[in-house]
Amino acid sequence: MAEEMLRIEGVSKSFGPTLANKDINLVLEKGVLLGLAGENGSGKSTLASMVCGMQSKDSGKFYKNGEEYDPHSPSDAAAHGIAMVVQELGVVGNLPGIVNMFLGKMDKYKKGPAVDLAAMNRDAEAVFEKWHLPKVPLDVPAGTLSIEQRKIMELARALITDPDFLVLDEISQALSQDNRQVLYKFIEQFKSQGRTILMVTHDLEEMVEICDQIAVLRDGVIVECKDAKEFTMDELKRQMIGREVSGDYYRDDQKEQYENEVVLEVRDLTIEGKCEHISFDVHKGEILGVCGLSDAGIHELGSAIYGLEHHDGTVRVKASDTLLKHPDDLVKTKGAYLSKDRDVNGLMLDAGIGANLIIPSLVELSGPVGFLSPKKTRALAEKASQAFEIKSSGLNHIVRRLSGGNKQKVNLSRWLVKDLDYIILDCPTRGVDIGVKAYIYSVLKKAKAEGKAIIMISDELQEAMGMSDRIMVMKDHKFAAMLSRNCDFTEEKMMEVML
Repeated sequence: MAEEMLRIEGVSKSFGPTLANKDINLVLEKGVLLGLAGENGSGKSTLASMVCGMQSKDSGKFYKNGEEYDPHSPSDAAAHGIAMVVQELGVVGNLPGIVNMFLGKMDKYKKGPAVDLAAMNRDAEAVFEKWHLPKVPLDVPAGTLSIEQRKIMELARALITDPDFLVLDEISQALSQDNRQVLYKFIEQFKSQGRTILMVTHDLEEMVEICDQIAVLRDGVIVECKDAKEFTMDELKRQMIGREVSGDYYRDDQKEQYENEVVLEVRDLTIEGKCEHISFDVHKGEILGVCGLSDAGIHELGSAIYGLEHHDGTVRVKASDTLLKHPDDLVKTKGAYLSKDRDVNGLMLDAGIGANLIIPSLVELSGPVGFLSPKKTRALAEKASQAFEIKSSGLNHIVRRLSGGNKQKVNLSRWLVKDLDYIILDCPTRGVDIGVKAYIYSVLKKAKAEGKAIIMISDELQEAMGMSDRIMVMKDHKFAAMLSRNCDFTEEKMMEVML
């Protein structure tokens, strides 16, 4: 019989009147990857954070290696061999990566008022080498790193303490295809040493494929737990949502369909070291997918079109013959942009939902002398909140306190409530659950039917193939291929071009 690593008995947690976890009973064995499935708000992250000492439980007990375990802080959990990579990016952006790696662990490196950076760098490098993780530059501010680099750095930081129990909360959806393979190899190496992983992911295909066991949370309660191979996809969805889920998320047609009219024209777009001579058109009523491996430049392409990255070449809105050089140009030409990193480049996390919803529409909401109309701003915010089914206590609800799915609904709805001609989306379903994913796809299908031109940058091949008319594949910062929904959409073809 497998040895027990962690036992959870009767654990409950409430936040005021909201019951996050109720009477959780779960056993995690050594050398096992257990996936924790559930919709946003089902209690997955709450349970994970209690295991790691980030929150206290109201009742129940934890047992680690047969002994009662009651963590009072993450450092207390680390002392018991437990570490976590959190869902939201957990770095201090203005501090160098190496300092982020050792925050809270610097005592052994102190030399009087200074710290031994050379020793810290040696120890960090040893962790990257031991677990075969791709190197990340640690001598630059962490905020200048890409999301993928930050996530890999956070994983390495969690491994600094050499844990035997690791919690991964939504790490894979921040990674592109090649770095996901790195993650999967790491997981196998970690498990082979008799260590245990609790993994939270909204990628159900991934969960069924790589997990040994799956536990399903619904409304804070474990409703099922068994070997992953015993789940079908339909059963997993049904257990998560509590009802049958019929049909597909994605488009049900098999042909590219869009109008001849070109909405957005990109010519010879070049960002030094990131994109080289990229040219393409996006048509009215088209969803153009953009895919590539981690260093291909797909995310930089999106931010350059928006105006956040300095670039050579041209991005032109054909209807008005306007060149996009600055984010204001995009807004003035009925465009929208959603960054992959919504918390940094999209939302005001410490403001209310209402304030976030009106930001892209300030020009339209301003009166003749620049004053905002309270009546108009509230009406627009209420319209967006209701139309996009944002679950909250009201327009004053602080965005930071929303689930990942509802954050993304705020991020998307604040743009789509406007009259738009084109939309640039970078990983629009990152960190959202099955229900919100389906909702976002339905919104995109509606926008396509209305004639909007959509650029959808995605790290998920199934998403890109499921939603796009055409897919532009980038490789080594360059254009590699333009694939057609009519005949080219297979994972094998996509990977052949990427690699």
